[in-house]
Amino acid sequence: MAHPVRYDVDEHIAVVTLDRPETRNALSDDLLDELLAALERARGDDDVRVVVLASSHEKIFSAGGDLKAFASETPTIVKYAGLDRFPRLYQLIGGLGKPVICAAGGDVLAGAFGLALACDFVLAKESVRFGCPEINVGVFPFMISALIYRNVGRLKANELMMYGELITAADALGLGLVNRVIKDDDFEAEVRAWARRLASKSPLLMRLGKEAINNTRDMSLPDALTALQSQLALAFTTDDIVEGVTAFREKRSPVWSMR
Repeated sequence: MAHPVRYDVDEHIAVVTLDRPETRNALSDDLLDELLAALERARGDDDVRVVVLASSHEKIFSAGGDLKAFASETPTIVKYAGLDRFPRLYQLIGGLGKPVICAAGGDVLAGAFGLALACDFVLAKESVRFGCPEINVGVFPFMISALIYRNVGRLKANELMMYGELITAADALGLGLVNRVIKDDDFEAEVRAWARRLASKSPLLMRLGKEAINNTRDMSLPDALTALQSQLALAFTTDDIVEGVTAFREKRSPVWSMR
């Protein structure tokens, strides 16, 4: 069987593509393992400055968790151990040190909804839908509820999870779940443009900034401010911050040294 995840790098952009269209990119154990490996590869590659998560399926980004595995006769303890892939994936995206764009070129459902919300940016085609329909088949979006509650107001979050109805890309934009809704024909070019703009920033300062956001997100305000003060002081020691300010004053493009 072909690999369920493709990995390509161009212009400092790693495109990680879910590529098992026959299963609607269901988040099976082997697909998740390859996705984790691809993201680890991107994290360790100094040539990569931005990661784009995409799908080869024309209408589905991912249908979410593998329902066949949910209903299998595998012992519960084995299923429990396998579920650690989801938190590891969401935490890896947060701690990647590089911005991650979810290119929602198809419907984003169930566990994949959590995958999208773990990303730094979500760009969506006009035609796609988002939601967690698990409750309709006797399941509940347990794991992704933590991400939904961090991105949506409590009452609307309850509606999404307890009714299991899908929402349009426009509705998702209104709820702050996506950054931009893009016409279907313009989608690939616009995603590339967003990725190029991010790749033009200092990779070092981007990493320091993303780490700061990830580490302080759930801190109290006093603790967060103390941690951020230290991170800002660290940024002052870098060559890139000097280069950025100097290039701005000299009205030229900066040349990042990643130091």
